[in-house]
Amino acid sequence: MNITLRFFASVREALGTSTESLALPEGVATVGQVRAHLIGRGEPWAKALGEGRALRMACNQVMCDADSAVSEGCELAFFPPVTGG
Repeated sequence: MNITLRFFASVREALGTSTESLALPEGVATVGQVRAHLIGRGEPWAKALGEGRALRMACNQVMCDADSAVSEGCELAFFPPVTGG
């Protein structure tokens, strides 16, 4: 399955990229599993996307959680929570 990843704000800065096309390995079918797969790449992925980090996720521009399914061609975005002041 092929998906598009998008990274915003501090996540983009930490990874040095804003977008990536990714062919998912077999068995990776949820947003949480994609996140775990990316963390498995090591640094800087583990730091930017680590489980202890507060991150928002969206699939096809709809907010989602780790249990949300991904599908062929979907766009998965990772970004920090928005704060105002």
